[in-house]
Amino acid sequence: MSRRSRITSVIAALAAVPLVASLAACAATGAADDGGETVKIGVVGKSDPQWAPFVEAAAEEGITVELVDFGDYNQPNPALTEGELDLNQFQHIVYLADYNVNADADLTPIGSTQIYPLGLYSTKYDDVKSIPAGETVAVPDDPSNLARSLLVLQSAGLVELKGGGSIFSTIADIDEAKSKVKVTPLEAAITATSLPDVAAAIINNDFVEDAGLTFADAIAQDDPSDPNALPYVNIFAARAEDKDNTTYAKLVELFQTNEKVQAGLDEASGGTGVSLQVPVAELEQSLADVEADTAAQKG
Repeated sequence: MSRRSRITSVIAALAAVPLVASLAACAATGAADDGGETVKIGVVGKSDPQWAPFVEAAAEEGITVELVDFGDYNQPNPALTEGELDLNQFQHIVYLADYNVNADADLTPIGSTQIYPLGLYSTKYDDVKSIPAGETVAVPDDPSNLARSLLVLQSAGLVELKGGGSIFSTIADIDEAKSKVKVTPLEAAITATSLPDVAAAIINNDFVEDAGLTFADAIAQDDPSDPNALPYVNIFAARAEDKDNTTYAKLVELFQTNEKVQAGLDEASGGTGVSLQVPVAELEQSLADVEADTAAQKG
């Protein structure tokens, strides 16, 4: 069965309907009718194949898109908060919630893009069972991806988390006595380059091909078809004051519906990504829920 067939249930569960149905009915706060507006979008991976057709499609609608490339995940949200960007597109809801709570910011999702499985890779072992006890596995160190990585390792039988784990799990939640491997957190951008020094590493999709790997090389991964996966849907984010900007909504619509953009997304993820058009109200509610849980965890 194909991955796209297997995710039918989650698409239904997430109410995948067109995000932008009535742009003309909204009052424009950043209309590009004169063809003179430039929208700066922060991304991680400007050369990914979805972006060139997206910029072209936007230009055909009279919108100039300027992509601002960042080398890691720590930079695009502060840049958006400070007004250096108009939008960014690189993160899922859990990551955004953690940023908003820690930075006392109000960035908000204005559209969904895809959900991606998070994979475990190795250049030394062909499967999880071959990894010897006591070996070390690298994971991304940012809180949201760290927790998700630990859940992947637990599903693979490499670690056991106290209480079963959650989206807030940390290294401290690993039950070392019951775990097969040791876990070391590293910056997300360098988990791939750490592969020669560790048994395996959780590598975010943005960095898989940089390591000379393909998505099919993953020896374990989580399941994007899980109906509880909504907090890990990737999004376009804007400042709260701009959430109703019709130009930005038009860009989201183009991203979600343009065939060349979607083909580029499939290419970029090796066919592992699942495109979703989640209503913005559901994205906002998910963000609010995760922010509340995040604040409670930190309080």
